[in-house]
Amino acid sequence: MMKLTPLFRAVEKVPKIGRFFAGVRKLREANQICSHFSTYLGPMIAVTQEQKEQVFRIRHNVYCEELSFEDIRENGMETDEFDEFSQYCLIHHSASDRFAGTVRLVTPTNEGELLPIEKYCLDSITNQELNPSNFDRNEVCEISRLAVPHEFRRRQMDQFAGAATGAINTKTYSENELRCFPFIAVGLYFSAAALAMQQGIKHAYVMMEPRLARSMRFIGIKFEQIGPVVDYHGRRAPYYINQKLLLKNLTPGFAIMLKHIQKSIDEMDIHADNDENTYGREAN
Repeated sequence: MMKLTPLFRAVEKVPKIGRFFAGVRKLREANQICSHFSTYLGPMIAVTQEQKEQVFRIRHNVYCEELSFEDIRENGMETDEFDEFSQYCLIHHSASDRFAGTVRLVTPTNEGELLPIEKYCLDSITNQELNPSNFDRNEVCEISRLAVPHEFRRRQMDQFAGAATGAINTKTYSENELRCFPFIAVGLYFSAAALAMQQGIKHAYVMMEPRLARSMRFIGIKFEQIGPVVDYHGRRAPYYINQKLLLKNLTPGFAIMLKHIQKSIDEMDIHADNDENTYGREAN
């Protein structure tokens, strides 16, 4: 076999060097995504009564006052029957000390406690293998009521039916923050996912607009559509996801961001407030 001269050996290594630097660049970009998020934003779980009221006020602002999906409430807090067995995630904006968004994780534990998708959109689920009724109550959850306050969004059109995408008002916040704020909705979904995984919940459902599901695919979050688009607070379809589907295609940067959010939530005491939540009954 012919021996390679030093020159040929050097040329032979060039592709490896190129791949190495490409890998370094991807890793740097991946770390930047998490860095941009953690610099300006942080996940929180609403455990105190005051924090839960903040959640309900944000929801009222978005769902009742802005989008008119629900009736105006005299107390300025949007709640329903599912809040009796739900948990709440918030994204905190450090510079303003305000909440940039919230999402609810409906977590039934007893027979008879239905997910919203089961009560209002069960007929839209055509993939019967993934029907939530196939699984134990403590193995299923639904991600719902994602809401981002108006001041953290760019335009009225930057919304999906029932909530908001997370784009921000460019006149209100700094240019550096613009690279982070489009991730608000992603951060909320990751917070809900981290909370579900922490509690061993295996199957998650969400009713969402198909264009939001498509946008999530760009970063590797591939929800599985389990039924056709229906008219439910706009054009929405039922989607399913589990831990394997979430982690399978996640891009490196957002995988790091998810790990950061998981670590933050794992360090929280989510049982800090044991007061009974009465808001669900109040709304009925």
